[in-house]
Amino acid sequence: QVQLVESGGGLVQAGGSLRLSCAASERTGPTYAMGWFRQAPGKEREFVAAITRNGETAYGDSVKGRFTISRDNVKNSVRLQMDSLKPEDTALYYCVAGGVYSTLRAGKAPYWGQGTQVTVSS
Repeated sequence: QVQLVESGGGLVQAGGSLRLSCAASERTGPTYAMGWFRQAPGKEREFVAAITRNGETAYGDSVKGRFTISRDNVKNSVRLQMDSLKPEDTALYYCVAGGVYSTLRAGKAPYWGQGTQVTVSS
């Protein structure tokens, strides 16, 4: 059973930065995509970013230009660099992995982490 372990969440002031990391216990398939979703209280789950095995990236509209996703295929890990953070970025951030990009983007990736809290104060 693949496990995803996130780290790096916390409390930051608006305009600040945080970096989230996620390590998979093993490879999640031959063409596995990795990425991040988030969910704020009372809101629907939202796509944040994704990256394919070949390094192609995609971002949700609300984070484009501020967040950067990267991955290390050797270490089966993914990172999310979050800059210029806003209070509306406050949410529980989930690492996701497995399957192809389209599956992950649709929120149907087979593997999900437990989530790490990001809180941005105004």
